[in-house]
Amino acid sequence: MVAETLTADRAAATFPVFKPQGAGVVAFAYGVYEIAANVEDGDIFEMCRVPAGAVVIDGFVRADDLDTGTEALDMDVGWAANGTDTADPDGFGNLGVWTGDAVAGIKPEVQIYYPFNGVLKDGPKTFAAETVIQVEANVAANAGGTGTLYVGVYYLVP
Repeated sequence: MVAETLTADRAAATFPVFKPQGAGVVAFAYGVYEIAANVEDGDIFEMCRVPAGAVVIDGFVRADDLDTGTEALDMDVGWAANGTDTADPDGFGNLGVWTGDAVAGIKPEVQIYYPFNGVLKDGPKTFAAETVIQVEANVAANAGGTGTLYVGVYYLVP
């Protein structure tokens, strides 16, 4: 198959983007996408949008075990270009090969869970314009590749 861009409902250009009032009010944007076919190298999942001026302070990627057996699926989380800020497909995490294996004390269930890191290791990330948060595939899944993908983003707007 050919790589494609797939858009969750909450990332659609017509979906209203929440801009909180007050510098200390934490807002939460999220997107859920039901992956129905094996993920292909180059697939982009547009998950949600943050408003102009958003200061991203944290976030996560959660998903079903999208690759079973010998895992190969490699997807990263970042953002699309917005006319001001340059795209950075792994800005919130170059996540490497995804494994859904349980990890005692961290992830006791078979699932995917990655907290945002990337540029956030140096502090919050501010966006000058409304921005799409996305997940991009670098390597296709070995087996499976279907299930729920969920991304959440915590942000402020000073």
